Amino acid sequence: MSRAIYLDWNATTPPAPEVLAAMHRAAERSWGNPSSVHAVGREARRALEDTREALAQLLELSPRDVVLTGGGTEANNLMLRSAPGLALSRLEHPSVVRVAERIETDGRPVVWLPVRPDGQLEVAAIAEHCRALPEGSWLSLMAVNHETGVIQPLEAAAEAARPLGLKLHSDAVQALGKVPLGPLQVADAITVAAHKIRGPKGIGALALRARAGVVPVPRPVLVGGAQERGLRPGTQDAVAAAGFGAALARLPVFQRGILGVGSLRDALERGIQALATPNGSAPRAPHVTNLHFPAWRGDELVAALDLAGVQVSAGSACSAGSLEPSPVLLAMGRTEAATHSVRFSLGEDTTAADVDEVLRVLRQLLAA
Repeated sequence: MSRAIYLDWNATTPPAPEVLAAMHRAAERSWGNPSSVHAVGREARRALEDTREALAQLLELSPRDVVLTGGGTEANNLMLRSAPGLALSRLEHPSVVRVAERIETDGRPVVWLPVRPDGQLEVAAIAEHCRALPEGSWLSLMAVNHETGVIQPLEAAAEAARPLGLKLHSDAVQALGKVPLGPLQVADAITVAAHKIRGPKGIGALALRARAGVVPVPRPVLVGGAQERGLRPGTQDAVAAAGFGAALARLPVFQRGILGVGSLRDALERGIQALATPNGSAPRAPHVTNLHFPAWRGDELVAALDLAGVQVSAGSACSAGSLEPSPVLLAMGRTEAATHSVRFSLGEDTTAADVDEVLRVLRQLLAA
């Protein structure tokens, strides 16, 4: 093969040329400390505030309530670590699941909600299992699953949670630029990250939505400064913020690209349907499929594909290197698939020729 075929866009996306150019300009002009009041400090501050404003407009909330973080994992930790109680499922990203496990260790109540075989949270269980959670507790439900691409029922979950006094946090890292964001209007807190939309790694945001004039304010994980309203102290990275802003500016291009590869994702599934089956039958983001290959362990097939020039993954990038079964697929009741599945996530640069080549390689490997 003349070039590698990258089908791991859910793990991270290649930075867009506009993003790299914006970061280069910022490195030359916006290198000051954003907290400094002189000219070079103000230039750095402008990069932060422009990105904060762009996120606020996109998510339809106040710029004051957008907290820039070091990424999605930090935003999830910031929002949930101090929760008096938490409801979630094993579908969530490790940065939410591990926080829940820490909360349990600390003696605070956690409700683990069941999952349907189609890959969605069992919404009816919220009313049944969450009534005893203390005041101020949260329900955390991602917008789009990171492994299967299944779109989660945010609006139905919010409707079930509100009468119980639960606030809704949504990890929307895999939703931004890939599915309509209207359902996020029901979320009280939203997590996003730049590197999933062709921006830089190392920057994300926690967006907090005011309801009845009240903004949910988490307890800081770190202390030491007044940056980001004291919720995320430390000198901010204006260069990364400029890259995030450039990625947001080109988000319509990214969205069109993701929507456009839906037919390619479907062609990939059709081309391999005799040898693999998708995990998750609920509505999915258009660019991703998680396929169960009964004849191969997922990690072994990932390695074989890599040798053939096809780059994919066996699950969450944050669990890479682990031989443990996928907790997402286990939660769906797909025990064998949990160790025998591979995620293919396409992007705006993916072509029909790429999919044809991947199918050729897969058929060759699976026939061996």
